This record gives sequence, structure tokens and C-alpha cells, in this order.
Amino acid sequence: MSKRAALSGKYAIVGVSELPVGKFPDQTTLGLHVEATRLALLDAGLKNTDIDGIISHQPRFDPMRDYTLLIAKASGITPTYMTDISSSGEAPVFMAQQAMLAIEAGLCETVLCVHARKGATREGPANVEIREGYDEYFTPYGIAGGIITHAFMASRHMHEFGTTRAQLGAVSVAARKHALLNPNAMMKKPMTIADHAASRPIAQPLHLFDCSLPADGGGAYIVMRIERARAMKNTPVVILGTGKHHVHANLANAPSLTTLGGKVSSQQAFEMAGLKPADMDFAQFYDCFSITTIGAIEDYGFCAKGEGGPFVENGRIEIGGELPVNTHGGLLSQGHIEGMMHVTEAIRQLRHEVEAARQVKNAQLGVVSGHGGHLSSHASLILGRDTR
Repeated sequence: MSKRAALSGKYAIVGVSELPVGKFPDQTTLGLHVEATRLALLDAGLKNTDIDGIISHQPRFDPMRDYTLLIAKASGITPTYMTDISSSGEAPVFMAQQAMLAIEAGLCETVLCVHARKGATREGPANVEIREGYDEYFTPYGIAGGIITHAFMASRHMHEFGTTRAQLGAVSVAARKHALLNPNAMMKKPMTIADHAASRPIAQPLHLFDCSLPADGGGAYIVMRIERARAMKNTPVVILGTGKHHVHANLANAPSLTTLGGKVSSQQAFEMAGLKPADMDFAQFYDCFSITTIGAIEDYGFCAKGEGGPFVENGRIEIGGELPVNTHGGLLSQGHIEGMMHVTEAIRQLRHEVEAARQVKNAQLGVVSGHGGHLSSHASLILGRDTR
């Protein structure tokens, strides 16, 4: 057995929280983190003094030193292990792997993973500059922000494989259908393929309804050893597989715009878990733009490369379909809190506690993806409902 496989099933998630998603100008980013922490502790039946590890993510629009320490002290937590992660959309998925490793190394026993953001009503210094280290090579030429990089991905996917705008629309329509079943989703108006096609262009071939929703909100989850987790009040959600991969740093040195880090990171996670794509009851795929869902379906092995467009058609990724994807509405229709809501949704699906209309029947296994950078970083997480 490999060292990676030996970790499968040793750790579990015992508490989860999900804050309201929307526009909350009177909230602070720190306040959102503290509230997400409080609710996760309440859900797990733990006290703040029970937490000795904490992992968080630097606020995108107000980065500062030792941010996780600020959250800890504001929450009454004195950790023996803490770290800030700054790796964009993959961070909430990656946190689970880091929590496992910290406990495995004996640095702590109970780890809080928490992430919140103010994407809709931004908070922080005026004119804050978010740099990625190679801006001078891209920004002067109009390549700035995620919409441009993902427009390149969509254009290339269409060129190589004949993917259509209607297939991108099928991703957005499925997400919207799921959001309509989720009380904690921003979008409440039904969408059709025709609505998607008629939405205004942003960066061709991507239109408005191909793009995620800036939002305020947050969530948290708590990781501990499976033996302790089974003594807690809720059904544990077991961490079966994790993976992480980085193909390139920026578009200039990307070997492909259609095969991304998810190909390797998902292979790592499936091998660690001893499972395969066909075993999954659902997938929560990072969907900052509609094209990333199609790419992830291919990279994770649910279909061959180039077949993701046809795969998403005809309700196949909707609840009740072959592979329910983003059952909460995703970033496209619930709201963009990086990938934290993908993780919290997977946990709640496996605990069989979401609203009946969107509960995946007898869900036992699910996969979550995190995606970030210039199509450059990726994390994978396979979770299972504890059956003991």
C-alpha cells in the first residue's frame, strides 16, 4: 500500500457551516469568518477550545499578514498549528489535505478549515492591487482577470472538439435549476438555453450567464481522526482521496488549454481512495465559468477528452441524471465563494440533510474539485458517508 493510500479513510469531517450567500455591505470579512467558525463548532458539538489547528485563506481584496491568527483570536481559538493559504479557487478543497497532513504529523488533533469572502461588496484599502507575478507580460495586452483566461479555454475547446454555445448553456441551465431548489442561492429566476444564448457577451465566446456571481458569504468544516469522529453527534464524512497538481504558472507556458491540472490531481485522489469515476454519486465541480465544468468532467474521467460538450446535454448533469453536478447551484447560480460551498454541499449531501428536492438519492460517495490561477492550479477531494 502506498503512503497516500494509507491515509484514505483515516480522517473525517465532523462539523460544517454555510453562511447566507448574497450582498451584505454591513458585514466584514473577518466577521464572516468568525460566524462561519461559530456555526461549524455548533454543528459539531465542539467548543472553540477544542480546536488546535486552523487553516484559512487570505482575503482577496484585503490581504494581510497572519490572517488566520486574526481569525483564531477573534474566535477564541489558540492553535498549535495554523497557516494561511493563498491559492485562489482551489484553496477550500486543498485545506482538507493540509488538515490531514497536520494531524498525521502530530501538530494538532482538530482542524478548522474556514473561508469567507466579500466579492459582491468588496472590503479593503482603496485601489488594492492584486498581483500574480507576471502581470507585465499580460495586462498591457488585455489579458487580465479570469474571464479572459477562461475565454481562451472555451475558444480552444470549441476549436479542438466542436463544443458549442448550447453545450455551455446546458451547464449554466443545470446550475440554475439546482439553485432554484436551494434556499441559500442568489439566483431565483429560471433560465433556458435561449436565455443563456441571449445574455450579453463578456469575452467571446463567454457570455454573462457563463460567468460566476460575485458574492459575500463563507463556510467552514472541521477535520479530525475517524475514531474520534465516530463519537461525535453527526454522521462523519470520511476523506477518502485527495490530490493536487499544477501544470503551468501562466498561459504563456501552458502545454494545453483544454487538459488542466484536474487530470493528474483526480487520478491521485481516485487511486488513493481505490475508487473510479463511475463510483461517484455526484460531483461538485468548480464552475467559475461554464467551460470549467465541461473540462473537469473530461479530466476526471467521466468521459473522454472532447466529449464533455455532448455529456452535459439532455439533463445528464442535473439531479436525477447520470451525474448530478453542482447540486447547490455552483458558482454560476449560488454565488462565488471560491470553492467553499462546493465542499460544504458535498458534506451535506453525504449527511443526507439538504432539501429533499435536491438530495441525491442514497448519496454515499462524491467528488469535489478546486480550480485556480491562470488555469494553472487544481485540487481534488473524494468524500464518503461513513457506513460504520
